[in-house]
Amino acid sequence: MALYIRDSEVDALAEEVRRLTKARTKTEAVRSALQAQLAAARRALPLRERLARSKAMADAMGSGDRAFDMKAYTDELWGDS
Repeated sequence: MALYIRDSEVDALAEEVRRLTKARTKTEAVRSALQAQLAAARRALPLRERLARSKAMADAMGSGDRAFDMKAYTDELWGDS
């Protein structure tokens, strides 16, 4: 879905960010700025919330195979078996 900037002040800010960061386009500048802001917001989350999110992702993957031998697996990948 497209994002249209209709506010002249926001457009000017995007242009200034583009110029100062030497981004090729305003789209690239806005993307970079949004990614930086999102990373900062995620870092600001309390540790308990970040860990809960990580735990939920791990739980969604399911339990691992306890019989799996990672050493043997990597040795086989590297041809060391």
